[in-house]
Amino acid sequence: MKGVGRKKPLMSYMNTWSSHWWSCLLNCAQKRGKKIRINSWKTEINDQKRQKRFTQAIIRKGIHGDTMTENGGEYRERVLRMDTMNPNVKRVEYAVRGPIVQRAVQIERELKMGIKKPFTEVIKANIGDCHAMGQKPITFFRQVLALCSYPDLLEDSKFPEDAKSRARRILQACGGGSLGAYSTSQGIEMIRQDIARYIERRDGGITCDPDNIYLSTGASDAIVTMLKLLVSGKGMSRSGVMISIPQYPLYSAALAELAAVQINYYLDEDNCWSLDISELRRALQEAKKHCSPRALCIINPGNPTGQVQSRQCIEDVIRFAAAEKLFLMADEVYQDNVYADGCKFHSFKKVLFEMGLEYSEKVELASFHSTSKCYMGECGFRGGYMEVVNLDPEVKVQLTKLVSVRLCPPVIGQALLDVVVNPPQPDEPSYDTFIKERTDTLAALAEKANMTQEILNQVPGIKCNPVQGAMYTFPRIHLPPKAILEAKEKGQTPDMFYCMKLLEETGICLVPGSGFGQRDGTYHFRMTILPPKEKLKIVLAKIKEFHQHFMEQYS
Repeated sequence: MKGVGRKKPLMSYMNTWSSHWWSCLLNCAQKRGKKIRINSWKTEINDQKRQKRFTQAIIRKGIHGDTMTENGGEYRERVLRMDTMNPNVKRVEYAVRGPIVQRAVQIERELKMGIKKPFTEVIKANIGDCHAMGQKPITFFRQVLALCSYPDLLEDSKFPEDAKSRARRILQACGGGSLGAYSTSQGIEMIRQDIARYIERRDGGITCDPDNIYLSTGASDAIVTMLKLLVSGKGMSRSGVMISIPQYPLYSAALAELAAVQINYYLDEDNCWSLDISELRRALQEAKKHCSPRALCIINPGNPTGQVQSRQCIEDVIRFAAAEKLFLMADEVYQDNVYADGCKFHSFKKVLFEMGLEYSEKVELASFHSTSKCYMGECGFRGGYMEVVNLDPEVKVQLTKLVSVRLCPPVIGQALLDVVVNPPQPDEPSYDTFIKERTDTLAALAEKANMTQEILNQVPGIKCNPVQGAMYTFPRIHLPPKAILEAKEKGQTPDMFYCMKLLEETGICLVPGSGFGQRDGTYHFRMTILPPKEKLKIVLAKIKEFHQHFMEQYS
């Protein structure tokens, strides 16, 4: 809509050739006493590049701070610019939705416009978005959410009684009996109680206090909240946070935004991405030279690397944290996604308490879980929680204050979380269907994890560790020197160059390993195992064919 008084930046006039525009520039220049021969400029400027140089010259002459008018409207220099914005935000990077994903979206638009490509669809294997990749929702969960969202359905005989009873119970705990009402900032009390009982069952009866449970907008929100509490100081006293490399980019992005010091410790790729305590010690001692290490983050099962930590490894980490006085953050959102023989998920809290009072009363721990992963895959509902252990009571008051600023997590996500931790029981009508769907989903993921590893390891120049858990593989790729040189000439990291060519030639969207961190001189990509089996076979076949052609091209 065209109208009087709409504001536009000065640079937007570059494509406006009206005499009124020129007179505006001249008037602004004359106010500053600047002599500019507009007519001679106007005849010289006959292409966009010269036009841009002209406008920049006008700005350099000092008129950019003046008010310009067109049709009665005022145009002023913006207050918020790249040079005035928060510099920490400019340091934030999030590879999972970075440039390659943005290009994938553009290609999808081009395909819809009828632009010819060597493929007919873009397959986004870059992110753990289960349902977008074809995973089916769990029927019972959706039934309860439908009943909670539209309570009139409680009178519908199509819904089983156990789903109705869950929905009534949740609605009774909501303000006004509606999911549309705010909850308390920490989360609905009844749901926190249900989560506490779930944790007790999972951990073999170890006590869980509902008051230590904080519901959140997915696990990510809770992780960032804890990091906010942990970061303080300046210079040598600035907080340092230890994160694994490769890591999930949430951590590096949050630390950049908070201006905290990122302390990298490297997982051992040659030993299935295991965690070595000697590497933790190395990273810690190096970090102490320039910051104050405060926290240690562990992702188990691993993202993007798919490893599952052994109980012995977890015990060693706890001892290390206790000795070095580090706050432990355990990201356990993939706790149901364990596929490899001999691997088992052990919660940090369970191991901590089974190690005795020396550790269970001393080590500070925050652990995180979510409805977005495991067999649920309900990413869009943004349900999650954290449990805090041994948190200073006064700090806990500050934590509660901090979460209250955001009012409350999504109540529908809280409702979903409640049925996840309180699923159908053997004597209820939905039990058999629930168990079948849950088992089938996890079995399909296990099969695809094994298939992905096997097929990628058949490709010369690709080495893939076993996918023990989670939803991703992080294979190492060998890139020829010519490819590395061309990537540098284009201003790209070599694995970004590789993944971008893969996208342009096959329509497959992966994330380069540089977005997660990797040892210098090594290159990787992260790929989800979520596509349906037959489509995953196609993806793997295309990657194999592309890699062979890539190696021939740059050898």
